[in-house]
Amino acid sequence: MARAAGLRGAAPRALLLPPLLLLLLPPPPLLLARAPRPPEAPRRHPVSRGPQPWPDTLPDSNAPALAAQEARPPAGHPRPPRCGVPDLPDGPSARNRQKRFVLSGGRWEKTDLTYRILRFPWQLLREQVRQTVAEALQVWSDVTPLTFTEVHEGHADIVIDFTRYWHGDKLPFDGPGGILAHAFFPKTHREGDVHFDYDETWTIGDNQGTDLLQVAAHEFGHVLGLQHTTAAKALMSPFYTFRYPLSLSPDDRRGIQQLYGRPRLAPTSRPSDLGPGIGADTNEIAPLEPDAPPDACQVSFDAAATIRGELFFFKAGFVWRLRGGRLQPGYPALASRHWQGLPSPVDAAFEDAQGHIWFFQGSQYWVYDGEKPVLGPAPLSELGLRGSPIHAALVWGSEKNKIYFFRGGDYWRFQPSARRVDSPEPRRATDWRGVPSEIDAAFQDAEGFAYFLRGHLYWKFDPVKVKALEGFPRLLGPDFFSCTEAANTFR
Repeated sequence: MARAAGLRGAAPRALLLPPLLLLLLPPPPLLLARAPRPPEAPRRHPVSRGPQPWPDTLPDSNAPALAAQEARPPAGHPRPPRCGVPDLPDGPSARNRQKRFVLSGGRWEKTDLTYRILRFPWQLLREQVRQTVAEALQVWSDVTPLTFTEVHEGHADIVIDFTRYWHGDKLPFDGPGGILAHAFFPKTHREGDVHFDYDETWTIGDNQGTDLLQVAAHEFGHVLGLQHTTAAKALMSPFYTFRYPLSLSPDDRRGIQQLYGRPRLAPTSRPSDLGPGIGADTNEIAPLEPDAPPDACQVSFDAAATIRGELFFFKAGFVWRLRGGRLQPGYPALASRHWQGLPSPVDAAFEDAQGHIWFFQGSQYWVYDGEKPVLGPAPLSELGLRGSPIHAALVWGSEKNKIYFFRGGDYWRFQPSARRVDSPEPRRATDWRGVPSEIDAAFQDAEGFAYFLRGHLYWKFDPVKVKALEGFPRLLGPDFFSCTEAANTFR
């Protein structure tokens, strides 16, 4: 079933937008929900009440039951409306990693998209709906090279429908209140589908019902490839509040530009001697012009891996590529330049014996064949891991047949052929003598030595003596990036 996210809220003025993280491959679609109104409450005069629980399961879904809503707070301690699915184990404070926008793992491979509205809500004029949908799409096209063109018949990339109850995607609507809308990500079997509950009281520009502009703009973010973000006041936040004028937060903008780049600049003049095809719009995705990359001499890297015989360091969506001990021209660069749809930041990475490249973020992982995505996002539970995300991955041995995952003071041995760890019970990282129990990244060099990174320091591990070499740790910057330091010593 295609992936989707859901939302629930407390009162009409604070609708809870969809949690999309069922973390199965593929997970279900994006559900936008609002708490039902009590029978005695007048429809236009909402009353306050606590958050409502999610249903135990999705109808006819192969996914496991959704977790229930957290217990109600004591009286007098109201809780702001939020998604009913619990937070992932690696919350905003985990390992001090900054959370930003989250990508679904897919995007459209073209920038000129068409859309079609099949049916309309009864409360609004058709022209009002068309104008509102166009405005919601323009929120995204204003900051990207994307264009959206409405068609009235035939095929369309994005298909919008107002429908009721069971409507063919195993995610039924439930009448007034409850589920408001859902949408499907790119690269799923229903990519581009956006469904709104016909029985809602749809409005435009007021909070007496369900504001179509706010909900549609959020759902179109999902259709373009964005999941929810933890950034406050972002359009793609799971928390919904009615506010005008509608606009993207810096986090929303960075997320969508990570996928599609910045808008193309209109030329001020067109040379008259251009040959055929030169200067024509090829519908290619414009490159993202990112903020300045972090300074390799100052950062603590998120991950490191030896890939195709070259050394890659990862930090905050950027990658540094070293060949023969030298940083290659054009780097650091965006990691998505090599691996489209790669999440940011990356927690760990490695290349297996078959040449597949594995990336990890939070409780999910991705697999690429070179630069081509072949799997993901998929849950770590598929690999036999429970709880928090892994912090580092190490390929060890000349045959690349020993792969270890590290988290906190624990480690596991992983079997890529079986796609399982040997045992869900970890061993203590103190087995790696002379290496700190908690590490940020690890990799192996061509001579078989393992390197363990923590902060600005690294330890070199002898595969024969099975312990860290004398004289370590050393500073990473001077040895790998020619950073200037008074002395590479550590006391």
